[in-house]
Amino acid sequence: MQSRLRVHGHPVQPMLVTFPFGLFVCATVFDLADVLGAPVFLGLAGYWTTVAALVAAGLATAAGMVDLWDVPGDPTRRTAVIFNLLNGAVAVLFVFACLIRSGVPDHGASGGLLVVEVLGLLFGAAGVRLGASLVRQFDQGRGEPTTFDGFGPPATSVAGGFGRRRRG
Repeated sequence: MQSRLRVHGHPVQPMLVTFPFGLFVCATVFDLADVLGAPVFLGLAGYWTTVAALVAAGLATAAGMVDLWDVPGDPTRRTAVIFNLLNGAVAVLFVFACLIRSGVPDHGASGGLLVVEVLGLLFGAAGVRLGASLVRQFDQGRGEPTTFDGFGPPATSVAGGFGRRRRG
């Protein structure tokens, strides 16, 4: 099974998932710093980082739904559905976190908010693990190198040897 959405032969959805998860981690770090007494702007940065992560999560979810359309009805489909549900749960928890702090001045963080965010990150970590297994399963037959041994010197140069002098 190949992903419908591909760029240069690589599936788009696994690339998109990294953005919201990374932004959610950054937002949680900003919020932890805010709760521990760091400058107020870090709470505000955590809030807007969460908003950016939710936008990225929407794009990743859309790509995931397109890919889910072609997954065969076997255990792979079950794994893909669970993966997408976990990603959705992460987004819902962080939407809840945004709603909690929408009425707070400067969108500051609190201990309860951190609990919600850490729970979201735990669901996200489980989703990352499932997503990695799906990528490995879908791209098994591609014939690309899976170790650094496949990355030897190129047989021919794209630039045709530009910048090198021939001796001899």
